[in-house]
Amino acid sequence: MLKTLKKRLKNQRGLTLVELLAVIVILGIIAAIAVPSIGGIIEKSKEDAAVADALQIIGAAKLAHAANPDEESWDQDDLKNYISNAEDEEFSVSYDKTNNVYSITGHDEALKVFEDSDDETEALTTLTEKQLIDRK
Repeated sequence: MLKTLKKRLKNQRGLTLVELLAVIVILGIIAAIAVPSIGGIIEKSKEDAAVADALQIIGAAKLAHAANPDEESWDQDDLKNYISNAEDEEFSVSYDKTNNVYSITGHDEALKVFEDSDDETEALTTLTEKQLIDRK
């Protein structure tokens, strides 16, 4: 009996064609589900990075405002001492004393995130800190 079992195990050398096709079909189904999901995750992370960048720039403007309370607007040159890397060439941050609101203008990547959303009907040129935080 043991010899017969050993002989049968030696004769089985691999997968049949049907088993191999079944594995390939299952892997194809998994790939069809996973690839679009990964693409969405990558796009969402790029949007989150743009919003975080804009919030970091506003944070730098807050530091600049604390250093000089008379200032109410800053551009990328004014904030060089407070941020090491900002990808946008042109941006500016303003502070509204009456409403205690910081706004960023010209941060193209963050503006694109809000252009794609269905919330806004008209094109945005300025984003407030509250809008950026609510987006996260």
